[in-house]
Amino acid sequence: MDVKHLADDDQAARWKRAGHAWVETQELLDAMLRPLEELLLESVSAGHGDQVLDVGCGTGSTTLAVARRLGPTGRAVGIDISETMIAAARERVAREGGAATFILADAEHHAFEPAGFDAVVSRLGVMFFTDSVRAFANLRRAAKDDAPLRFIAWRGAAENPFMTTAERAAAPLVPDLPARRPDGPGQFAFADPDKVRGILTESGWAEIDIRPVELSCALPESELVGYFTRLGPLGLILPDVDEKIRPRVIETVRAAFEPYVQGAEVRFTAACWLVDARASTAP
Repeated sequence: MDVKHLADDDQAARWKRAGHAWVETQELLDAMLRPLEELLLESVSAGHGDQVLDVGCGTGSTTLAVARRLGPTGRAVGIDISETMIAAARERVAREGGAATFILADAEHHAFEPAGFDAVVSRLGVMFFTDSVRAFANLRRAAKDDAPLRFIAWRGAAENPFMTTAERAAAPLVPDLPARRPDGPGQFAFADPDKVRGILTESGWAEIDIRPVELSCALPESELVGYFTRLGPLGLILPDVDEKIRPRVIETVRAAFEPYVQGAEVRFTAACWLVDARASTAP
């Protein structure tokens, strides 16, 4: 039995369900994560006709932003494992225009055209690979020699308490809440910078620079309940929670977010790694 293949299938199944929530909340999430997108775009050369790959593109916000920055002579390609999110991304580009295209596939295995991209970027999309070395080696083959790589990944859970508030508050009431796997694919899989450096080095990337960044993010207070009831470990399981218990869970979790509420907004700091590297030209 191919254990890695089963793990890959688990990721596809997870994002099939989670993808619907991301599509439903795409405007909220795009606005909330805009500071990360802006930081990512700083590495994209404007108006040079480059071909840029956006890994784990989700519903396409970053891919479309890259396409706008590249201008009419460039091309942005987004890739994601979620059929639901890729469908939403394609609808967006049809509606908004722009030189962006989307691939429904796992970037870990997809047969990219060799040396087809001038740059590779990702906003929170590279922490979910089953085999990160294999995935980044595949991305290296897709990149031209000396092509830049820039991605943003979460640091540890302890540095991002906002991201775990819902599950911590709900845990006493929802014993079947899915546990995070610190040693497996997931939101905080790249918390250890030495691990990230090792992955990139082994997979053919050089000039690796890993910097901590703290980015101020916000969402409307009116959207808070919708946010935590649809997304994350709690969002995945809440529809299956006994309907008699569900209102109490929501009330308890909403109270736990109170320290982040400032008037009509919910504010938090995203503690992330900003990672830059280049495709090695070494044999």
